[in-house]
Amino acid sequence: MTTMTSETAKVSSVNQRTNQTEKSDSDNKPVKLAYIKLILCATGIGIAGGLVATSYYFVLEQCLHFVWHWLPEFLEPYFPSWLPSWNYVWIATTIGGFFVGLSLYFLGLPGEMALVIEKVHDPGRMEPRQTPGMIVTSLISITAGGSAGPEAPLVQINGSLGSWLGVKLKLAISHIRILTFCGMSAALGAFFGAPIGGALFALEIPHRRSLEYYEAIVPAIVASIFSFSVFRFGTGLDVGGIYRFNLFDTLPTLSWLNLIEGALLGVAGGLAAIVFIYIFRFTKSWIKSIEHRHILLATLGGLSIGLIAVFFPQTLFFSEEQIETVIEQGPTLGVTMLLGIALAKMFAISFTLHGGFRGGFIFPLFFIGANLGLAISIALPGIHPTIAMLCLMAAVNVAVTKTPVSSTVILSVLSDTSILPIIAIASFASFLLTTNISLLKTQRSRSQEGIPVMA
Repeated sequence: MTTMTSETAKVSSVNQRTNQTEKSDSDNKPVKLAYIKLILCATGIGIAGGLVATSYYFVLEQCLHFVWHWLPEFLEPYFPSWLPSWNYVWIATTIGGFFVGLSLYFLGLPGEMALVIEKVHDPGRMEPRQTPGMIVTSLISITAGGSAGPEAPLVQINGSLGSWLGVKLKLAISHIRILTFCGMSAALGAFFGAPIGGALFALEIPHRRSLEYYEAIVPAIVASIFSFSVFRFGTGLDVGGIYRFNLFDTLPTLSWLNLIEGALLGVAGGLAAIVFIYIFRFTKSWIKSIEHRHILLATLGGLSIGLIAVFFPQTLFFSEEQIETVIEQGPTLGVTMLLGIALAKMFAISFTLHGGFRGGFIFPLFFIGANLGLAISIALPGIHPTIAMLCLMAAVNVAVTKTPVSSTVILSVLSDTSILPIIAIASFASFLLTTNISLLKTQRSRSQEGIPVMA
């Protein structure tokens, strides 16, 4: 009787431990959200992302106003006769570079776009701990006049927000990645002013063969729409096109000849992008001996940006507003000057990013294309400047980022024109020409994990 009781107790103890183990495994099992809950999470990320983008925008505007409007006006009377006030440009960018270096030294190295792409693939999420360093470093970088914009910082900040939410909800990695894409899309939807284009860009940029994480399309677009709406409401910026291409002659009735133009302009943009990629690589090899001395490197980067801007002031900043200046004043500059500005901008972007400045290069690439396109239009008057500029803007960007679909959509919205088919042809001509040439080495096909199941 005692033996049976002992055996029974042992069996009961084993069963209890087994039940506890099964319960523990059940508690640790990744959660897969129902589709409607995933969309609700995307909505929340979009709203939060719009608020983040709005806050970033206002802080950046105040920083830029202080450094490039209030401070030079205040200091101008104090410049000695032997040092004209135009020297403020390179002095400001050099000091800005020094502070970028300090930020990198004390706050660490927040990821650039290539690292963001790698994190999206594996482990499928971004690290929120890099967010403070990215916020500070990117604000200093952009304020200092670097040729890098807010899109990359906002992608990392909002992408980290999506990753954080997914981890907190203990979701499966495939669902965490979707929420990460939602954060990235929220950032780009607000920044580009094109919610669908921004979402598609976030989904295209990790790959060399266009969009592959197709299950994230709807949640990403939902997040992008909400972020775009919050950002436009918060900032009061207009909805729709931001560039006045109507300053040029009215677009003619389009014909099949314009389609051929688009293809040829796409090839020209692809070739220009190849030149930029080689300049970018050359700059990296040139500074290799000091690439780990972050303060020195960023200071020299700031000095280089400033010296270029002394001769080509159009190259300063991340070029969103400067593209409008090209439209207004470009025809008076002539072919040689426009080509010189485009080449100078290639070097400015290279010194900016290799100097440790943090930011994105989408609008700087658009700027290069705008100058090259207008130069072609002036040299070949039969090509309408609007067609030439938009096709080159798309082609240069696509060759570098491998985003033919989203770049076409974004530029169609920003330009408020009806030449989407021609822009698309230019985008894909450039894309096919440069398929085997890449700047972002971490772009690759998606991993082969199972497709997420959503109820």
